[in-house]
Amino acid sequence: MTAPLPALDEILASTRIVSLPLATRFRGVALREAALFEGPEGWAEFSPFLEYDDAEASTWLASAIDFAFNPQPAAHRDSIPVNATVPAVTADRVPEILARYDGCRTAKVKVAEAGQGLDDDIARVRAVREAMGIEARVRVDANGGWNVDEAERALHALSEFDLEYAEQPCASVEELAEIRRRLRDWDIPIAADESVRKAADPLRVARAGAADILIVKAQPLGGTRRALDIVQAAGLPAVVSSALDTSIGLAQGAALAAALPVLEFDCGLGTAALLAADVAEPRRVPQGGAIPVTRVEPVPDLLDAHAASDERAAWWRERLSRCYSALVRPSVADALL
Repeated sequence: MTAPLPALDEILASTRIVSLPLATRFRGVALREAALFEGPEGWAEFSPFLEYDDAEASTWLASAIDFAFNPQPAAHRDSIPVNATVPAVTADRVPEILARYDGCRTAKVKVAEAGQGLDDDIARVRAVREAMGIEARVRVDANGGWNVDEAERALHALSEFDLEYAEQPCASVEELAEIRRRLRDWDIPIAADESVRKAADPLRVARAGAADILIVKAQPLGGTRRALDIVQAAGLPAVVSSALDTSIGLAQGAALAAALPVLEFDCGLGTAALLAADVAEPRRVPQGGAIPVTRVEPVPDLLDAHAASDERAAWWRERLSRCYSALVRPSVADALL
């Protein structure tokens, strides 16, 4: 944090809980819930996934408080190029998914989905390559779903589609280092996501030589400044991505991408296109393959229309309060300074 924490009552006074349907089920999620609140700098989002414990979720709250209450680092650009995100759909649905991402020249394709096999992944990636053409950039994301041997076999099979990189093919840092070693002659860079945002030591993956690229997300890393510090310390190129955020959360991701001194890759910040509804109008979806670097204000009618049930709203307010209590403990606060 760059300033003392605001009072909990001040945060809760403006907090709105929303439940947004997805256009396509994504990683087992059909509804995206989020807590939104306003500070002196504007609106922010607190939306750790439901299964995360309070210790992990408190980092997401630190990020939201920072974005709502503190000025953000200076921007080096006012527009962020973004990728299309293709869930683990059947190959015949790929054109429908890509049509939601106006002008995107890059696609990230989910692979290693539970209940599916390599043939499904190959068919989906092939459909993306055929739909986007040879000039497009295609990356795959396994969310740590393969062991090393499975990853080697899968990425060899997928290499014919000229992959830009493979994101989190295996779960552990040790496995990432091994698959990176095995793929050295195949020219398939390895990107680390969960090994950064869910790690007690987000720099370990860089020290271990286990990745060529870092995937960074503002909420899970505790905010824009902490994410920037991690990228600088790692000394690796970074891709800014989202955690299936609303348009308000995506505005924070855009602020992080804008603050990076160098931005070599299209960012995973076009995911509002996966939502069937949002809290902003216009929504922060790709236009011409990019999103702007501006704050987002929710529309009151949309907040009302997509308000979570009283039961879910109470659950989120209690969760936010518990995470706030974790933040005021010195050990937690010091780690996020």
